Amino acid sequence: MNTRLVLPLSIALCAMGCSGGLDGAGRVSAGSKASARQDTAQVLSAEGTAELDRIIGSARLADLRWPDFSDRREGVEGFYTTGNNRLGWIRSEKPTPQALELIGLLENAELKGLDPEDYDGARWPGRIQELQKDASEPNLLRFDVAVTVSAVRYLRDLHLGKVSPTTLHKDFDPDRKKHNAGVFLWENVTEAASVKDALIRVEPPFPGYERALTALQEYLKLAKAEVADPLAQVSKPVDPGKSYSDVAKLARRLEFLGDLPTTTIVPEGSQIYSGEVVQGVKNFQARHGLEAAGKLGPQTIAELNRRVSDRVEQLRLTLERWRWVPHEFPEAPIVVNIPEFTLRAYERAPGHVQLTMPVVVGKAMRTQTPVMEEDMKYLVFWPYWNVPPSILRNEIVPKIAKDPEYLAKNSYEVATYSGQVVTDGTVSEDVLAQLRAGKLMVRQKPGPKNALGLVKFIFPNDNNVYLHSTPSQAAFGQTRRDFSHGCIRVEDPQALAIWVLRNNPGWTKEKVEEAFKAQKEQQVNLARTIPVLIVYGTAVVKEDGRPYFFDDIYGYDKELARLTAAAYAARN
Repeated sequence: MNTRLVLPLSIALCAMGCSGGLDGAGRVSAGSKASARQDTAQVLSAEGTAELDRIIGSARLADLRWPDFSDRREGVEGFYTTGNNRLGWIRSEKPTPQALELIGLLENAELKGLDPEDYDGARWPGRIQELQKDASEPNLLRFDVAVTVSAVRYLRDLHLGKVSPTTLHKDFDPDRKKHNAGVFLWENVTEAASVKDALIRVEPPFPGYERALTALQEYLKLAKAEVADPLAQVSKPVDPGKSYSDVAKLARRLEFLGDLPTTTIVPEGSQIYSGEVVQGVKNFQARHGLEAAGKLGPQTIAELNRRVSDRVEQLRLTLERWRWVPHEFPEAPIVVNIPEFTLRAYERAPGHVQLTMPVVVGKAMRTQTPVMEEDMKYLVFWPYWNVPPSILRNEIVPKIAKDPEYLAKNSYEVATYSGQVVTDGTVSEDVLAQLRAGKLMVRQKPGPKNALGLVKFIFPNDNNVYLHSTPSQAAFGQTRRDFSHGCIRVEDPQALAIWVLRNNPGWTKEKVEEAFKAQKEQQVNLARTIPVLIVYGTAVVKEDGRPYFFDDIYGYDKELARLTAAAYAARN
């Protein structure tokens, strides 16, 4: 299994080849330059050095909100080893300008979707006041270590996320480049002209991530300004032109959320749902995974009444997933975002999407599509569909038992596992018994009726999940599209095949069109494998800067929220 990280994430990736970030030693990699380190750090006495060694050895500092820093000890040790056991944040017995700027970032970590209290956000003013009263070496040392531990935690969380994705997605095993956050801090932050600019280099270099950060900061402001005033619920949808008691309040809510111009005039007491307000509702519905028909139904009102803080949480969790994603890929990837029911194929230019289409994913609760990342290696035109054992057992066999002609009517055949056909007509009791015992398989013949349609795109994985076309197009017209057994159905397989084969010599658009008409099975190996990322993001900020929110159909946001909240508390 390829262990490069996905992710999630949605969501708009930048092109491969982004520069910046950290190399294996924690230094700035090609594309960024470290600030020249001035040799002015404060030297510790022998007693101070011994105390520093004791703190690092125990990986515990009682002054901290989360005293146990054993999971970040390597970074803290790297910081002081690189600095020859000198204090990195103190000059002339005072916090350096870089320390004060860094502390300001820690206090405002919520702007990055992180919790300031994980980095001692509320404790810094008191610590600084204490230093003003008592600048003894023990106090200076504890202050310096507190800054270092908090900074290492902050940098690591910005770069990799607070939790490992494998705690939530067992098939999502990242192989992220190891680095020492402490070495990076000493060499690039302690003397930085701008600490903020220095730390930006460790964050995901994707436009989609940056847009999500901007949206988060806007929604944090909205959350603080929000006044609870819920709209009246309805028992059945209100059509445009009909009466609704809270039209004026509805207009104010839409204006507040940015779906209706603030210049819209709706007199108090208005009860006819019409005009610009209907368009505002359509805008809102389009951004929240609802059918954008303008009907004011119970679900739309429920979403309008949701607290802005809930949207802040969705953006925060999306940022966490962005941090799971590697900063570069060997080839432009295909990304499927499960809650958005959307596939995007990218170009190498930063953030440029070449192809977008709706998809159908696995059913919630029963046959969920797994979050993972693998390499697409080949595709098959006019494929057979080998019915998975669970579907054979639970669906096909019962249908055959009721109608022995079911196979012939639906283009199926019974075969051995070596591929020898047993029957494609009437199923005898003996053959049915062997199917029940798992001794034979069922496969569907290639053709327009085949469940996989006319092409499947294979990225080998333990879950036997792949992309494929489908003869059933009606599902793509639905707003919520979790209907499959786990594989991913694509709306425009021909366009995707043309994109996938663009690096294969001779595979022109015309040749792809011929393969779709050939009526014969044909496997085409890719000249260069393509990363396929199946991700999970319930908040997506598109190129127009507008945030879109989707249902947590698999419950992963709820679980990730629990994991991120407990990330540091669980260790203390």
